[in-house]
Amino acid sequence: MASRPTPRGRAVRPVQLVAMMLAFLLIAVAGGVLMAGLLLPAVGSVGAIGNATTDLFDELPTELEIDEPSEQSVMLDAEGNVLATFFAENRVVVGFDEISQHMKDAVVAVEDRRFYEHGGVDPEGILRATVRNLAGGDLEGASTLTQQYVKNVQIEESRVKNDPELYQAATETTIARKLREARLAIALEQVRSKDEILTGYLNIAQFGPSQWGVEAAAHHYFNKSAADLDIAESALLAGITQSPAKWDPVTNPENAERRRNTVLGTMLSEGFITQAEYDEAVAIPVPEMLDVQDAPRGCGVAGNAAYFCQYVVNEILNNEAYGETVEDRRQLLNRGGLTIHTTLDPEKQEAAFDAVTGAVPIDDPSGISVALSSIEPGTGRIFAMAQNTNYGVANENDPRATQVNYNVGKSHGGGSGFQSGSTFKVFTLVQWLREGNSLMDRVNSANRFFARKDWTISCAPEVADNYEPKNLEGFGGGVETVLESTRTSINTSFVVMAQQMDLCDITGIAMDMGVETGSGEPLQNNPAMILGSNTVTPLSMANAYATLAAGGIACEPVAITRIIDRTGEEIPVPPSDCQRVLEEDVVRGVNHALQAVMGPEWDSTGSTARIPGRPTAGKTGTANDDTHAWFIGYVPQMAAAVWMGHADRDEQMGYEYINGIWRNRVYGGLIAAPTWKAYMERATEGMPVEDFADAPSRVVHGERLRVPSIGGQTVEDARRTLEQAGFDVRMGHAVDSGWPEGLAVATSPAAGSAAQRGQTVTIYTSGGRAAETEDRSDEDRDDRERRENRDRDEDRRRGDDRRDNDRGRDDGDRGERGNRGRGGNDD
Repeated sequence: MASRPTPRGRAVRPVQLVAMMLAFLLIAVAGGVLMAGLLLPAVGSVGAIGNATTDLFDELPTELEIDEPSEQSVMLDAEGNVLATFFAENRVVVGFDEISQHMKDAVVAVEDRRFYEHGGVDPEGILRATVRNLAGGDLEGASTLTQQYVKNVQIEESRVKNDPELYQAATETTIARKLREARLAIALEQVRSKDEILTGYLNIAQFGPSQWGVEAAAHHYFNKSAADLDIAESALLAGITQSPAKWDPVTNPENAERRRNTVLGTMLSEGFITQAEYDEAVAIPVPEMLDVQDAPRGCGVAGNAAYFCQYVVNEILNNEAYGETVEDRRQLLNRGGLTIHTTLDPEKQEAAFDAVTGAVPIDDPSGISVALSSIEPGTGRIFAMAQNTNYGVANENDPRATQVNYNVGKSHGGGSGFQSGSTFKVFTLVQWLREGNSLMDRVNSANRFFARKDWTISCAPEVADNYEPKNLEGFGGGVETVLESTRTSINTSFVVMAQQMDLCDITGIAMDMGVETGSGEPLQNNPAMILGSNTVTPLSMANAYATLAAGGIACEPVAITRIIDRTGEEIPVPPSDCQRVLEEDVVRGVNHALQAVMGPEWDSTGSTARIPGRPTAGKTGTANDDTHAWFIGYVPQMAAAVWMGHADRDEQMGYEYINGIWRNRVYGGLIAAPTWKAYMERATEGMPVEDFADAPSRVVHGERLRVPSIGGQTVEDARRTLEQAGFDVRMGHAVDSGWPEGLAVATSPAAGSAAQRGQTVTIYTSGGRAAETEDRSDEDRDDRERRENRDRDEDRRRGDDRRDNDRGRDDGDRGERGNRGRGGNDD
């Protein structure tokens, strides 16, 4: 890169240089330093030398824009504990009264003993430097503290703007640069007090290899504030600024001690300290003075909250509310002196980390990862975010260390997401109820083939394909209620339900509720997605289920509550975007079904996550071939998602030791569900026990219709009447009746009673009076059959009809029923 030209393109000729130096000296000696910028033109009117000087001085700057120097930002959890600090330069800005007087004296003594006497430039120093420079020796600066402050301000500006040319202009070893500094220093002293200039210098100067400003340096070397520095400590720090690497007391203690003693000698000769104080200070070995405290930056110091910290950083870098460009936002974070208040609950975070590492330890030979995200319904506030890996770069001692956050997608430092298995069935259930269906509707859960033409995919009709899902172990099922199919997670039932709807509506409501893929792309619409083929993130799934806990209110996840800048002013934080996406009746119906999933029955897939005494709802999920296992659940005040699997590949879990226990297979109810329970039991301690709102009868049982009377109609007319009323129809046997034989005379359920829309109504026909006299036993048998049918109907309405659930499973498969779909997922 070409070197930065002298401002305004003017070169300094030797005659001009001499003229300017003489002008400075004359004015300064005359006591008019503060007016140098005004009087130099008058001096320049004397002779040719003055004429050569005037134009050049007119072109030198007279004002210096001084922004606050870069300052470290700090991130806090919800209780105010520090999670991490961020800085380009480790600096904490403090006021004049927050700096030890010894420190101020030491800097003035060694850097500019006439600081409180001159007006920005020191005539004695200029004369001495001029003589030496004209004699051909090394260029000597003779800079005052004010000039050094000007130089540091310009260097800081170059760093903030990432402008190498500005840096070169501020540091070049030329007379022109010294002249610019001099005039700026003169102008600065007309608008700033000496104490303000000294404070600015002490906050901006470099006091160590990685320490800027006296406060950061005091904490680094002595573990104390700048206000508490004693004489020896002040002298040590004041000596460092001349050459931070050479005089660093950690790496060069002998050099640092010699330099410290030089500063102490100057302080003594200038009357800042007494002989006794000098003697005491020089007697202390430098190593004995130090209490070094490193100030590591970034999320690596946030412990088990490092991945949450990384999420917050990406929230700032991704959001235009914090700057027009990513670089602007990064500068704000690293140089803006922000105080970032976050939503992280430290107790819940500790519980989350203990739960995931308790399930699968960090160094477990299985290499299986576990991640957990916890969120507050109705606000989107993230309570906890943990995984069973150390934050960092993989190495020989820790091959599983990673900076990839398994809870989130690529935009926030995560990956591509994971197949969700049967946890995605919830969105089919949601849409099923939204379209007016009920939990007690019956679907045929038998394995079957679905042809391409069977699907409605309005937003992407070209992706429709043949699909043949399978229930666990290949066994089919009979007619099941939707509630029972949800409780035991039967694949084909949900495929049958989805086949009756538009798949785009299912993925649409899932995204409305908060589901996101790891890549950020929309959810894919295809038959396999019904059983969870989309790769989604744990945080977004926890957030979607939180929508159910919140009664249908979906919120964007929130990690930042407040940001305070260095002046104490608040930077506006984007508000939580919450809106209603589901009808309350639908939500109550889904909650009713997902509570059954966590029922006490042995074949309820979520029974291992059940928390006695606290209403809970949730859903298990297992991807094809046990490659990923999930449990997502909630109480009214909190939702959490647990995922486990191999983070970088779809590899079967099982037939291995996991946390010291041999596992033939791994499914959602086996490890993920108990992990969720372990977290929730601790996270809900002290939290009031709240019930879910009751589900409306219409959502549970469906629309109740009055069964019309069909007595005396022909069978064809009776069938038509019932079907038009909203019922399915089947024929029963003939019964004794005064009606002519063959006419419809009665129904079950009986005429006038309430029945569910779509329920099957049986038509009974007249057998004439002869039926009674010919075979009374037939009537008795018919009466028994009717009673048995009524009892069976009642049992089914209550959801208590139980099929033989063995179907080739043993107790080791408890909690995972029937969900192996070709090209899809199982649970």
